[in-house]
Amino acid sequence: MAQSYSVSLRTVAEEQGFLLLHTSSDYEEAQIYTADVNRPGLQLAGYYDYFDPRRLQIIGRVETTYMERFSSEDRRAQFEAFMKHPIAGLVICHDMDPFPECMEMAEKYDRNVFLAREDTSTLMSRLIASLSAHLAPRITRHGVLVEVFGEGVLITGDSGVGKSETALELIKRGHRLVADDAVEIRRTDRQTLIGSAPEMIRYYMELRGIGVINARQIYGVGAVKPDSRIDLVVHMEPWEEGRPYDRLGLSSDTQEILGVSVPKVTIPVRPGRNLAVILELAAMNNRQKNMGYNAAQALADEHDRMINNGGF
Repeated sequence: MAQSYSVSLRTVAEEQGFLLLHTSSDYEEAQIYTADVNRPGLQLAGYYDYFDPRRLQIIGRVETTYMERFSSEDRRAQFEAFMKHPIAGLVICHDMDPFPECMEMAEKYDRNVFLAREDTSTLMSRLIASLSAHLAPRITRHGVLVEVFGEGVLITGDSGVGKSETALELIKRGHRLVADDAVEIRRTDRQTLIGSAPEMIRYYMELRGIGVINARQIYGVGAVKPDSRIDLVVHMEPWEEGRPYDRLGLSSDTQEILGVSVPKVTIPVRPGRNLAVILELAAMNNRQKNMGYNAAQALADEHDRMINNGGF
């Protein structure tokens, strides 16, 4: 069974800048478990089949103008039927004044009601994006995450293979550190992985023989980044004589993380290799492939063309 995640209702309200009109007795402990939101127009009209009260409920101008057509007694009955359900919270958009009957039922049934200044579409878009990030499936992997030429590169390999030292050289060459040693990875949609560092060790690096350093304090804020997409996995391993390493790049290897296939290259490590330069090249080559150009395939196609034309 897939693990589910939650975010506190208070965190969401503070991030979105909601004005608190009424908070329930359990507001401090209330959690949101779904990134979906709902506009309860049908519910206020009396239709509750398939209604999910765990979602945040959003009221805009359409719902408000609809409710204005009814008498105070009818509105009270409609809001009572609505507030009887254990809704996670009700957000009123456009900075509109709430109906007195709405606030009356919120107090009666101890429900959370918020006020937002944004229009409905803007709020829903921003709210869904925020909730999707908070509730995304996640995993923690051993490795180093750096951003190289805009590409998020996850460096993996056994302890002592040189991941942190390579990341340090990349920082000196103008690239940015995201996480060292432990990388928290979230899947924000079907094809996107976002990596970050655990809060406690953010921007810290461990270098054998030196100890722990703070990359932001030494190299400045331009040398670090709080999170990054993961576009490429670079696996570093000790060089093995006789092992057939890929020299052309025609074969494509991938690594699956949280159900997303990420391009992967394996870099053999031995004394004298400039790993930082190789990782820069790997990042640029991956970007070229994403833009539709594969140098290895272009060379192979040219080779085949010359053979077919009687070259060589």
